[in-house]
Amino acid sequence: MQKETYLLEKSFGPVATFAGYIILVTGILTTFYSLTGIILLFFGAFIGFSYTSTTIDYSNRKVKFSNNIFGLIRIGQWMDISNDMKIGAIPTNITYRTYSLSNRFFDFSVKEMKVFLYNKNGLAILPLRNISNTENIKKILEELSKKLELTII
Repeated sequence: MQKETYLLEKSFGPVATFAGYIILVTGILTTFYSLTGIILLFFGAFIGFSYTSTTIDYSNRKVKFSNNIFGLIRIGQWMDISNDMKIGAIPTNITYRTYSLSNRFFDFSVKEMKVFLYNKNGLAILPLRNISNTENIKKILEELSKKLELTII
């Protein structure tokens, strides 16, 4: 049984993830003095470690999009892949914006390709994986197409 899991993105973005790490460390230090630290500990772990991922089971032709709470608890359902489904890549440009106390902003832009699973009508159902700009997109699409026995859009 061959399965692969691909990390898609952090649930709260890079800035909130970093803030979650800071809250987690603060919670650990505060726990020695007050029980309020336990709340900070759980809140920081939730914000800092939660992410989304996709697991592909090639032998059973199933795919699972999941939200990983605390980075450990996977919440999602398996979906069967039918022969009339297709795969394709879409360029994405996600911009994260952060404001400082002086009301200045910093934009962080992430440009990459996402491989999506499409239904028979050509509508994107769910993302399968991210492809950075340095990887060979055609090669990855052909490998996924061969393993899942689907056509490429």
